[in-house]
Amino acid sequence: MTLRQPNSLSKARPAVAALCCALFFSFAPASEIDYQESVSEVMLERFAVQKGESFFKTLYTQLYFVPVWTTEHGVSALAEALFAQIGNDRTLDPSGTLKRESLALQAEAEALYAGGAALKEKVDLEFRISGLYRRYAEYALYGSINWGAFGAQLHNLKAQGIHAAWVPYKPQADPVTLLQEAIMEGSLAEVFEGAEPKSYHYSALKEKLIEHLALLSAGEWEPIFFSGAIRPGKSDAALPQIRERLRLLGDYTGCAEETAHYDGCTVKAVKAFQARHGLESDGVIGAQTMQALNMPLQERIALLRLNLDRIKWLIPRCTTRHIVINIPAFMLSIEDSGAVERQMKVVIGTRRNPTPVFSDSVETVVLNPNWNVPKSIIQKEMIPKLLRNPGAMRKEGIHIYTGWGNDARRIGGGNVNWANYRYSKNLPFRFVQPPGHRNALGKVKFLFPNRYAVYMHDTPAKSLFNRTSRAFSHGCIRLEQPMEMLRFFAENDPRVDYEKALKRLEGSRNEHLKLALQVPVDIVYLTAFVDYEGTLQFRPDIYHYDRMQRETLRAW
Repeated sequence: MTLRQPNSLSKARPAVAALCCALFFSFAPASEIDYQESVSEVMLERFAVQKGESFFKTLYTQLYFVPVWTTEHGVSALAEALFAQIGNDRTLDPSGTLKRESLALQAEAEALYAGGAALKEKVDLEFRISGLYRRYAEYALYGSINWGAFGAQLHNLKAQGIHAAWVPYKPQADPVTLLQEAIMEGSLAEVFEGAEPKSYHYSALKEKLIEHLALLSAGEWEPIFFSGAIRPGKSDAALPQIRERLRLLGDYTGCAEETAHYDGCTVKAVKAFQARHGLESDGVIGAQTMQALNMPLQERIALLRLNLDRIKWLIPRCTTRHIVINIPAFMLSIEDSGAVERQMKVVIGTRRNPTPVFSDSVETVVLNPNWNVPKSIIQKEMIPKLLRNPGAMRKEGIHIYTGWGNDARRIGGGNVNWANYRYSKNLPFRFVQPPGHRNALGKVKFLFPNRYAVYMHDTPAKSLFNRTSRAFSHGCIRLEQPMEMLRFFAENDPRVDYEKALKRLEGSRNEHLKLALQVPVDIVYLTAFVDYEGTLQFRPDIYHYDRMQRETLRAW
């Protein structure tokens, strides 16, 4: 896992800090100016003996050592705004550390000033409120996932032969610059709201979290028990509980008459529930549907929190066309300014060959591609076939060459002792499948050069798109509608002529079309998200990343 920070805001803004300082002193009475100067002297003395950098030293250096949370006679309006921000944040655990600490500091500040606090006590309070602010800002901006620990977990998967990757992109805002902006703009609430992600339907997902927390306030729900499967038209004693569960979750809005039978109205609600949980939408209440219905509220809430935190570490894409591939949903969406333009199913990597989570840009469209077989596939899959049958590659239409140069010779599968190369680090042979309808990449592929060697492509295995779960590839993304993707690029790039491309695809000549306008592509991993119709969706954790990341979470 590699941490990226694109276009990060500068952490050093002395002009802003100086202006903040000027604003403080411009409107402060003489006694308050004396207090600020006294606090500044205490701060300078403390930081003078402090080795290295710290959040407090960085913060107050940027603010020219002016206190922001305390005044001569009480806490500042900014401190009151911070306490209100934390108190009003409905996503926070009401019994969590941040809410308890905020209430405790408020009470302590009131008692301290009522008792005639000394300067040292006020400075200590100033730093403690800064600590509270820092923790809340980190919660709001960065979330709870420990990306370093998660990266170590991914690295450890290599021992199992699983090469997984997830590239997080650090949020552009940071606690120091956010506070500077709050001082300048006069509203802490507004700058926190402004720093929230504007893409991936973050605000809608946040509202779903708040709704689920409201449900939990009435208590965790009891599991529903039944045996076998409930089919439409049948009767079952569990149906009233199932209807109530679906009502609470928003899938069931009531029928004209509720009967003891599994009626059409309830079947419709069950199908909607199944669809938004990534299950086969057949209306049959079987083991998987009951497992989803019985998912505890606390589990749902944990998933909503986790995916909100993931969105914070995605590159924001608010105003440009871009391609989003959500791995657990097996779906690709083409967005234009936040609205969906096209969608299609995709096949992604298996758990042993996971599709990496990262962002890049599509640069090239390849017509009639060759498939140069990766070394890992040659050694894991093709050499075992050759050891059993030297003619195996010929049957699959794959050519073997003695190397990658122009002078490389094509050879037969029986000309090499493949056992010598089954586990060898050096594999001096090139396996290639030439263009054609049998080609594993189909008739077109879309390149966004990356160190993982993954890309989007057509596939001859069309039947896989009929499956609900579609994790079958070696890591690349297979497209249900590759010609629609080609049409998209033709509509948006002068170098791609759709009709000419279709004519070229009738043959087998390979051609690379370098795009004039590169299109961002974001491969994401969201197991809970709000779709383009505003519906909350859940998907299975196919790579077990939910479990892994939850093991790293920071408590608030």
